[in-house]
Amino acid sequence: MSQSNEPLNGMAEPTDLLDGMDVEVDLTTQSLLLAAAHHDLSALKDLLRTSSATVVDPETGFTPLHAAVASLELDEEDKEGNEEERTQRRKEELEKGAETVRLLLQNGAIWNDLDSNDETAGCIARRLGLDEIYGLIVDAGCRAELLLRALEQYQPLGDDSDEDDDEEGEGDVVATEVADAEPEAKAADAMDTDTAVAVDPSTSNAAYLSSTLTQAPRAILDAGLNGVMMDWETPLMERHAELLLPTPGLRVLNVGHGMGIIDTFLQKHGPSSHHIIEAHPEVVASMKEKGWDKKPGVVVHEGRWQDVLPELIARSAETGEELVFDSVYFDTFAEDYGALKEFFSEWMIQFLDAEGRFGFFNGMGADRQVCYDVYTKVVEMDLFEAGFDVNWEDIKVQNLQEAGEWDGVRRPYFVADTYKLPTCKFMG
Repeated sequence: MSQSNEPLNGMAEPTDLLDGMDVEVDLTTQSLLLAAAHHDLSALKDLLRTSSATVVDPETGFTPLHAAVASLELDEEDKEGNEEERTQRRKEELEKGAETVRLLLQNGAIWNDLDSNDETAGCIARRLGLDEIYGLIVDAGCRAELLLRALEQYQPLGDDSDEDDDEEGEGDVVATEVADAEPEAKAADAMDTDTAVAVDPSTSNAAYLSSTLTQAPRAILDAGLNGVMMDWETPLMERHAELLLPTPGLRVLNVGHGMGIIDTFLQKHGPSSHHIIEAHPEVVASMKEKGWDKKPGVVVHEGRWQDVLPELIARSAETGEELVFDSVYFDTFAEDYGALKEFFSEWMIQFLDAEGRFGFFNGMGADRQVCYDVYTKVVEMDLFEAGFDVNWEDIKVQNLQEAGEWDGVRRPYFVADTYKLPTCKFMG
């Protein structure tokens, strides 16, 4: 990148102000964006003493973080000089760019803000092949998600009868992040589905379980045309089954039948017992029509896993027969990450054999690569805290958009080019 004073990607110069905007505010915004784009650390530090790192350019939607990353795109001037000079110049530019990104993140830049092209700064970094800077943004995303979760668990001290204070406290986490952003700023989807549910109630678990499904040969869609399960997942399910049931005669539990893809593959590995929990009544009816409840060794449990598992524990206590599995797989729909975390943190210790294996469909944040990488790291940390070692296997995924897999589906839920397949075992 050449260091020049030309406007970046159409951003206005500080004196080229938009009609009707406050002059002082616009000057500050443009000064921050230009300082970030030119990796002028001294100027940026001065500006950040009195200004926010989350300001937004009204034309491009760029935040200073976007500007700092986008300005590292190679141009014609970067090709001037001999190879040694170009290499050294590029090295220095990348180092200054990384320092700028660190400074912005340390001063409250939001890792998943979106610009007018629907890109985060991480999306731009990945597109430009800026591996170090992309890693910095992913790490910042992990820290932000863990911090937000800690804040959500925080209960302020006070009078329990003060309902107004309590209600305000519940919204502190959301308010903190929103307050730091300009009104024009947008953020990529977060790990939990709370925000999505607020915008589209059809994505809640209760609404899903009471909805009418469209069950086609290649997909199951809910009433809102959200993809519940799709045929393109077949190679992933096949590999999950191979890793979970490496030998015949094992005991397996699957939570979430869907189209029956994973259960079909599990059956091919000859389990001695095969328990299936399915919550949606239409899927249960379809299972019975296909004779799943009549297959040798198969036990179908109707209901939400949150209700079924306590019943299994109670029944085990009554009969004195311990119900433990060698392998467990988890893939539910319209539940947030908290449900998965609760499942492996609180229930696997009771149902998974000490030498058993646990797997789950790893699709969290997979509608955007940077989010997928962030949440894969977050879940790995949570698995470690719950006592699990996890092995990730990379499986290439075709371009589902080009293949037409998302035709008729409301929103693509997996756009990453690689699926990170998890297989978990208790540590030690």
